Amino acid sequence: MADYHVYSIMADKASTVELSYPADLSGWGRDKIDGSPFRAYLRKTHETAEKGDVWTEFVGVGCCGDTLDFSLRVESVDGGDWVTEDTAFVYTEREACGVAGGWRVQSAAGPTE
Repeated sequence: MADYHVYSIMADKASTVELSYPADLSGWGRDKIDGSPFRAYLRKTHETAEKGDVWTEFVGVGCCGDTLDFSLRVESVDGGDWVTEDTAFVYTEREACGVAGGWRVQSAAGPTE
């Protein structure tokens, strides 16, 4: 039974997941989600990905701040729906949704870019 389960997951694994982020996600936020630590985090926290799924995510803003919360939407999935350590993530931009990014999360007087 265990062999079937492993085969089933491998046969249904997602090779690439296209995720969209809001257009008003700051440059700093985009840099964070594009890094290998964030991609590894996605692989560990999401077992499956299906078109239309919305994942509420966050990135830390450093020692003095809070978290930057935003959503990623699954736009497409190549292969099956199982997210594995081999799944690649690609990003695309979608419409803005009022995300307050950049240093504004840490300081109301700070810049947004």
